[in-house]
Amino acid sequence: MRIAQLANFVGPASGGMKTALAELGRGYVDAGAERLLVVPGPVDTVTTTEVGDVVQVRAPRVGSGYRLIVEPWRLTEILERFRPTSIEWNDKLTLLPVAWWARRNGVRTVLLSHERLSDMFALRSGRPTTSMVSIALLNRLLVRSFDTVVVTSRYAQREFQHVADAAGCPVERVPLGVDLTTFRPHPEEHRSDDVLRLVHVGRLSREKSPHLAVAVAAELHRRGVPVQLDVYGEGPHLGELRTIAGETPVAFHGFVAGREELSRRIARADVALSVCPSETFGLAVLEALASGTPVVTAARGGARELVDARCGAWAHPDPVSLADATRDLAGRPVALRRAAARRRAEQFPWAATVERMLAIHAGDSAGLSDVA
Repeated sequence: MRIAQLANFVGPASGGMKTALAELGRGYVDAGAERLLVVPGPVDTVTTTEVGDVVQVRAPRVGSGYRLIVEPWRLTEILERFRPTSIEWNDKLTLLPVAWWARRNGVRTVLLSHERLSDMFALRSGRPTTSMVSIALLNRLLVRSFDTVVVTSRYAQREFQHVADAAGCPVERVPLGVDLTTFRPHPEEHRSDDVLRLVHVGRLSREKSPHLAVAVAAELHRRGVPVQLDVYGEGPHLGELRTIAGETPVAFHGFVAGREELSRRIARADVALSVCPSETFGLAVLEALASGTPVVTAARGGARELVDARCGAWAHPDPVSLADATRDLAGRPVALRRAAARRRAEQFPWAATVERMLAIHAGDSAGLSDVA
């Protein structure tokens, strides 16, 4: 099997996508497949790695550090040399001509949908109903262009299922995984004082809802709860978040380079806040759970599907409701909630994700077992 992964619109907010690409690629190679990764960058380069060649295609900046491949014919030249048996996309817009090339050449096509277009446009426009007709038309085009659409949650699946059924395009739900070795409990980091320690990990931009996480801490502080929120991540809205925090004890630590160090810092918290209501999966949720830290999330979105009543809590995405959920979760026995968090994460190893994706790339997805 020869699998090409096409990653487009890569930038500072795509950390979860980069993690997924890396883990899937490593898993494909370990299973005996040949793998090619194509990404946008400032110049054309080819790098040979232990998990296959990485081809960087010269692409312009399109805002806030993102790059976007806008010349799809350049990718077909690369693919003709690699001769893949299957191609995996994360881009729904600019690379569609490559899918049509693949169909003409008998190459299997798999769209890994990592966002809901309706949510993405609503966040950027501020109007929930903006371009709904256009989004519906685009989704109909997508399901007619790919052999299989892969989604990571039931929440993401609902965007495609109706139009996919009409087009006869399979929609497979494949939850992502977590590195259970790097992200693990660190009991030595726990502190036994009266401060409610919260943590938020993610880019400080609107699509990750850091404003809501900070507002939850501010609401608890307003109620007189001794609280400390540690925020890990960078982004354009740091100033706004400082304003929301006000006098609340919130520390903005920036980006943490080491993943094991990040796990240690997550493990210090009593509760992780991952409250974005438009998240289609939520790798940060799994990383917190794997580190033994229970999670409060929004009652809407893909992240909610990762949290059960033993390892976390959920509420309507507003500061008051989420603050109530956080207090409730923090009041449960510490050892029980931390053990439950780790057990929940252990249901999502990357090996299971890779196995399911390989079956889809082979055109043999029938009978895939479902994942909680």
